[in-house]
Amino acid sequence: MTAISHLPRSITLIDLIPRSRLRDVLAVSSFALLTAGAAQISIPLGFTPVPITGQTFAVLLAGGVLGSKLGAASQMFYVILGALGLPFYADGAGGWEVATGSTAGYLVGFVVASFLVGLMAERGQDRNLVTSLPAFIAGSIIIYTFGALWLAYKLDIPLTAGATEASAVAYGVTPFIVGDILKAALAGVLLPGVWRLRSNTE
Repeated sequence: MTAISHLPRSITLIDLIPRSRLRDVLAVSSFALLTAGAAQISIPLGFTPVPITGQTFAVLLAGGVLGSKLGAASQMFYVILGALGLPFYADGAGGWEVATGSTAGYLVGFVVASFLVGLMAERGQDRNLVTSLPAFIAGSIIIYTFGALWLAYKLDIPLTAGATEASAVAYGVTPFIVGDILKAALAGVLLPGVWRLRSNTE
């Protein structure tokens, strides 16, 4: 912990590698591909167009490891590649129609969430569980917010409603809360663990 505390707070894990244009390109591309791979871990739920996927975990890692600018760039690159037709979205989907479909809000949320998580990582919040977990949960809330708002618009349903009525929250938030808390917790343990490992090897 002592070695970690002496590092500048603006340093994220990617900055432990000497900065270069090649480093940045490889980092952005790698996390775009990681998100695409995580999207293929997909479980359709039937009652909602939003499947359970591993994307949220990749998005949180992108921000936490790469910082705000590169993290957001990786998710923007992911969205663009999928929109161009590569099978990068859930279940191998791709194309403009999918990119602007009912789950488009989540894609926008990926970019914003990775930027936000990256900002918090740049302030040192990724270095212990107490501060990293709230950062990753905040990122998940950002994804939910953009996703649910667009889902309500696209499906022409209310944002919230009664327990038995259709709503964007019921379709796009509630079924995923437990899983995303687990993903945030995993990211919240993983990144501080990497920092500790790095400190112990110095």
